Amino acid sequence: MALILVVDDEYGIAEVLEAILADGGHEVVTAINGRQGLERLRDRRPDLVLLDFMMPVMDGSAMLKAMRGDPAHRDIPAVIISSLPESVIAEAAEGTYTAFLRKPFKLRAIIEVVNTVLLLKGPGRQ
Repeated sequence: MALILVVDDEYGIAEVLEAILADGGHEVVTAINGRQGLERLRDRRPDLVLLDFMMPVMDGSAMLKAMRGDPAHRDIPAVIISSLPESVIAEAAEGTYTAFLRKPFKLRAIIEVVNTVLLLKGPGRQ
């Protein structure tokens, strides 16, 4: 299936996302902050990034900005996950994300958004 990068500083959330996505047949790589997330991007290009918005070292907004500024990574879909309202996220991320999920989220919502984004991306789509 797909390679998904999960970037979240909350270990429990990253662990649950990894388990759920792996059960769905996806390969999952994790990172604990945006800086480590960018390192993971350089190692292997994921099909999708699930990105927490508020993290230490480098937050989701800064990682997303770095991704969108890099021709090698600008087209990777990014789903922002946050307890903040989407209006705050949209302003800070300047609409450069693909989808938004508000914490706390239902596991079914994660599966649905991942499947939808991957389906929209489709094979060979950038």
